[in-house]
Amino acid sequence: MTDLETPRLLLRPMNASDALHVMAGTPGDGARWAPGYPSPGETAAAERFLDTCARSGDPSPFGSYEIRRLADGVVIGGLGFHGAPDENGHVTIGYGLVPSAQGMGYASEALRALLRFARDQGVSCVHGDTDLDNLASQRVMEAVGMRLVKEDEQLKHYRIDWGPQAGE
Repeated sequence: MTDLETPRLLLRPMNASDALHVMAGTPGDGARWAPGYPSPGETAAAERFLDTCARSGDPSPFGSYEIRRLADGVVIGGLGFHGAPDENGHVTIGYGLVPSAQGMGYASEALRALLRFARDQGVSCVHGDTDLDNLASQRVMEAVGMRLVKEDEQLKHYRIDWGPQAGE
């Protein structure tokens, strides 16, 4: 699996060793983590990644990615897929940044790159959700072209569609 690069970020695919380090809360050899990394969301993503690897093999390229600043190589968060596309070409994504990296446009920049990658891989629809009170995450999804499609008592659900299956 290859890295995804943006003007300020490197999205580096996680492997099983990386995921184990995230779950243990200790960086691997040479890794540099920003204070606050990993978040509980990152730990849950690492656990999901390892579970998928154990059940059906490495989900690459539809796994988890570290978000690293290009300037210093520090891991400031993560994003990725909750699994491979389903039979309709739909995937679900998640993302998060450490508090010190929030509000600088990194989440939108990283998510745009992941969406381009998904589209290039033939994905027809990407889903994401956020807590009702997480206005920053709602703004990120809207900024990258995702639209609000549903709201329930806990979450706002977003999606973006491409290709002939758009609108399903």
